[in-house]
Amino acid sequence: MTTVRLPLFPLNSVLFPGLVLPLNIFEERYRAMMRSLLKTPEDEPRRFAVIAIRDGHEVAPTAPGMPDQTSVPRRGPAAGFGDDPAKAFHEVGCVADAATIRERADGSFEVLATGTTRVRLLSIDASGEFLTAELEELPEDPGEEAGALAEGVLRAFRQYQKRLAGARERSLTTGADLPDEPAVVSYLVAAAAMLDIPAKQQLLQAPDTAARLRAELKLLRAETAIIRNLPSLPAADLTRGPTSLN
Repeated sequence: MTTVRLPLFPLNSVLFPGLVLPLNIFEERYRAMMRSLLKTPEDEPRRFAVIAIRDGHEVAPTAPGMPDQTSVPRRGPAAGFGDDPAKAFHEVGCVADAATIRERADGSFEVLATGTTRVRLLSIDASGEFLTAELEELPEDPGEEAGALAEGVLRAFRQYQKRLAGARERSLTTGADLPDEPAVVSYLVAAAAMLDIPAKQQLLQAPDTAARLRAELKLLRAETAIIRNLPSLPAADLTRGPTSLN
């Protein structure tokens, strides 16, 4: 078992390997994390782990709230995640490699990172300025019939995307074709499909590529059937999600 200790960045979204993650960093705990990452030697990756929040708040409350207007908001690296942060997060996340960390004049940061490797959360340390975690790196096993399943998923995704776009002919990407490597296809489709966090989390933690593709095929067919009678919706971008305001 290969383990690694990395800064932990909880989000109300799921990051997949190969996907781009833009971040707007303004909370002090995450500013401290970015300042620490900037100290990494230039020839080494600036890595942190992204984990989806199961129960908690991505941004910690900064003022008294309901039902007790006199309560003092909790501060610190685990603010918003309860007494046991490990219970607030999903078990499987993704390592992010920060290609760009740009500090603004007000001390906030603009970050552009890319998902790399899936990891399983083993333990959390909240003793510092920001959360860190002991993580187990998860291999990406192909499983059985991954290649054939990937082809089926791409066909199903084309139908799904046409429905979202109002049945207009569109390519899967803007000017580029999707790669045909099954694992890459599985992650791109998982990120692009309009699914809730629990569904995306289940895809992230699938035991192998084939299992993920089978689940996607089932989800895409079900979602396509549901949206047949819905108004036209914009097609999703395959490689970039909305900027997370942290």
